[in-house]
Amino acid sequence: MTFSQIVLTAFGIGILSLLVLMTVTSFYEKKPKAAYKALILLPIGLLLIGLIFLDAFIPVVVLDIVSASLLIVTCYLLWPAFLMKRDSESIPKDKLDERTVMFSRNELEPGSEQFEAYYKAHPDHKELDDEFRKQPGLVSPKSAFFNPLPYTASEALFQTVDCLQPLVEGTSASKMTTVSSDKAERFIRTWMKKAGAVSVGITGLKDYHWYSVGGRNERYGKKIAGDHPIGIAFTVEMDEEMVRSAPRGSIIMESASRYLEAGVIAVQIAQFIRSMGYNARAHIDGNYQVVCPLVARDAGLGEIGRMGLLMTPELGPRVRIGVITTDMPLNTDKRAFDDSMEDFCEKCMKCAENCPSSAISENPREVINGVKRWQINSEACFTYWCMAGTDCGRCMGVCPYSHPRNFMHNMVRWAIKNFPNFRYWAVRMDDLFYGRKPKMLKVPEWMRINY
Repeated sequence: MTFSQIVLTAFGIGILSLLVLMTVTSFYEKKPKAAYKALILLPIGLLLIGLIFLDAFIPVVVLDIVSASLLIVTCYLLWPAFLMKRDSESIPKDKLDERTVMFSRNELEPGSEQFEAYYKAHPDHKELDDEFRKQPGLVSPKSAFFNPLPYTASEALFQTVDCLQPLVEGTSASKMTTVSSDKAERFIRTWMKKAGAVSVGITGLKDYHWYSVGGRNERYGKKIAGDHPIGIAFTVEMDEEMVRSAPRGSIIMESASRYLEAGVIAVQIAQFIRSMGYNARAHIDGNYQVVCPLVARDAGLGEIGRMGLLMTPELGPRVRIGVITTDMPLNTDKRAFDDSMEDFCEKCMKCAENCPSSAISENPREVINGVKRWQINSEACFTYWCMAGTDCGRCMGVCPYSHPRNFMHNMVRWAIKNFPNFRYWAVRMDDLFYGRKPKMLKVPEWMRINY
């Protein structure tokens, strides 16, 4: 065989293998359209292999041109990241006041002293916030996607999370149990993963990790001391099927379930650390003193993407985050800044194009509070939540990084991380197989009242 024939055979077998893998994986993931598209493309691999048997009819120079073109394209796509210019990291300059967060503004009672004081200090928020107050509200029977089963389940789950609130803090044991940092770190990481965490990271806490002032419940208006030096961040996985039907009712039930799961993990780890004689606080839904995505980012769990959520290398944004802060001496993870996901978000924009409220920017990143990043329109986003009755999650459902963890998708994520030129084409292939604007699925059958 000539060199060109070897190249064509190798590419033909490679393309056939990838398309067969795509077909099998897609059927397993219950994505038949993607599977059928992969089947339709199978002849491409067969054609390349078939060319070597047509050398009597096809001039050698044509085979040479085709094989050379394939090699050039491959070299272009697989040009390694370390040979290309990379972006630089930046960190926030100031702390965030939790009172400005939409969840805090949503809890303000019209006519109350806090309500009047807040809008006196932030008059530019008043007209915007009046819009979400006109809507039915989260899990409201009058909301657009009301479904009594997942909505009622969500309320029950959030009420259960509320039962954990008294446990986020507590008194430490008077006698300190001494354990080496290495042993304690390994024990905590292993325990958390056995309890359901996908990833765990530990970081030294900086000022910008902490809210400056509390904004919810009894913490409203109180300065946050931020006196713990160590933050333990972790993620829990959200079910892909539940997320793909976003913004229907399954998404808020799944969010509530994972907030509860994260809360249980955080509370038990914090209690364990206090029992060892150290101080610790669990930061769970409705009771955060830290900006969880920033703690998780600096603990090495991911980067902040276009949609303003933590993008993890394992599951993209399809996670919920929990944090424990403590003074227990633990080894911290060395953060290695990775610009691959931000670069991918620059090229993708799928979340922005599918956002029902147009709250996600399609523009390039800009410097905000010292950080080059994207800024979502939180008012538009939350107003849609209050209309839909769920926490939407459409951006999460369409993100190419949100595909399940399996060999095929892990291989694509690895290529995105390591080969910058591949990223644009990864977006185009995702569009081809799954659609630029994927159809919103119905909630899983077991959630439907009328089958």
